Amino acid sequence: MNAHRFGGRSLRTRLLLFITAVLIVVCAAMALTTVFAQRAYLLGNLDDRVTNAAERSLGGASLHPDLASDLTFLNESGHPAGMLAARLDADGNVLAAATVGQDAPPQRLSDAQTAVLSGVRTDGRFHDRTVPGLGTYRITALQNHGVRVLTGLPMDDVQDMIGGLVVIEAVVAAAGLTAAGVGCAVVIRRQLRPLGRVAATAVEVSHAPLCRGEVAALTRVPERDTDPGSEAGQVGAALNRMIDHVESSLAERQRSEEQVRRSEERMRRFLADASHELRTPLASIAGYAELMNRGTDRIEPGLAWRRVTAESARMTGLVEDLLLLARLDEGRPLQSAEVDLAALVAEAVWDARAAGGGHDWQLELRLDASPLVLGDEARLHQVVANLLANARVHTPAGTRVLATVEARDGLGTVRVRDDGPGIPPELLPTVFERFTRADTSRARATAGTGSGLGLAIVAAITAAHGGRIRVRSEPGRTEFTVELPLTGDLGADALTWSSRASLR
Repeated sequence: MNAHRFGGRSLRTRLLLFITAVLIVVCAAMALTTVFAQRAYLLGNLDDRVTNAAERSLGGASLHPDLASDLTFLNESGHPAGMLAARLDADGNVLAAATVGQDAPPQRLSDAQTAVLSGVRTDGRFHDRTVPGLGTYRITALQNHGVRVLTGLPMDDVQDMIGGLVVIEAVVAAAGLTAAGVGCAVVIRRQLRPLGRVAATAVEVSHAPLCRGEVAALTRVPERDTDPGSEAGQVGAALNRMIDHVESSLAERQRSEEQVRRSEERMRRFLADASHELRTPLASIAGYAELMNRGTDRIEPGLAWRRVTAESARMTGLVEDLLLLARLDEGRPLQSAEVDLAALVAEAVWDARAAGGGHDWQLELRLDASPLVLGDEARLHQVVANLLANARVHTPAGTRVLATVEARDGLGTVRVRDDGPGIPPELLPTVFERFTRADTSRARATAGTGSGLGLAIVAAITAAHGGRIRVRSEPGRTEFTVELPLTGDLGADALTWSSRASLR
């Protein structure tokens, strides 16, 4: 429980308590060392004086060895005031004892006082004895030819000096600890101030609504609190790195969510457009079937079956286009063989001339190398055919459509350009998306044709062959450019073609 309470305190408090405890231990150790050293020094001096007094007393008592209780040697001058002396028998019992007074004759000790002095051996060792009414004495006992004398000096001076030293050290230690505690508190507060700012930044970041909406720039730890040379700076720098990581993760999450949202919107739009495109021929088929069920007098059977067949073919083409886009989206491999772009584009232009005789169809070949690409010939033919059909459907009769084939720098390039009214600028960014139409600004040659998948199929097939497609459009000039990688060594046996054909 105590450990839990201590651990729950702030770092500032724990540091202050720890430093205070260390200072108290250090001060106590120093004080005790000083007291014991001073006490040992004072006792050493006192022991020397006790020894000198004992030897002098023993010398005086040795003058009358036959008088066992004789203490007349205490009458001699030079004995320190308060000195205690006693004559002992062989068993250590006190035969007579007295103290030396200041300018007064020696005073005999009472039985209670002498009882305290009994049992001291005459071996020269020092003992502390508290004599009732006189205080604590430092005593020793010596003998010489059967004469035994016990001598002692009062310890009041030593005890008073030690007590005073303890009081002084306690006062000094208390004052020093107080000053040190205040100083440490100030220093710790200032040194931990960066950690406080780091903690405030972390709290502010924790209050940010990261779970919803767009996340604005999160607060960072100030640069002054990110110094790697200090622990607080390392924490601040680590927090900034974590915030950077959080921001990048949130940005990536938002981008992913936006992509998912756009993908869902495209999917919903795609399903709606596909449903609309399929509903029209289905409604026509159902209408003609209903007319046939009501009788041949309402509609000619041949006409009804022709219209049903046409709408079925239209719906079949739409479904096949959707299936093709799905297979390309899945990355299914296409057939791979060498395809001559020049022959493929020439064939597609002839087919377009047959379908749209009202346009001026032209073919131009600018070849510095053999225009061979590796890919699926049928799908590549579909790319060119769709581009030509797009020009035919969305431009008026008499429009000039030029198909150009180039082969240089390792790329086979097919360009389809017309001088029609152009694509509206707002439609250009989405022209290759599925079910995109330009009916509002480019007149169709035949009403009801086109599903908005042609250019989407062109872009998907081109990407599947490792190529790219671009479009530029302005009134009077619209140009689609398809680039595909050529096969083989283009510089070894390059063929030089230069021809221009008018196919109108």
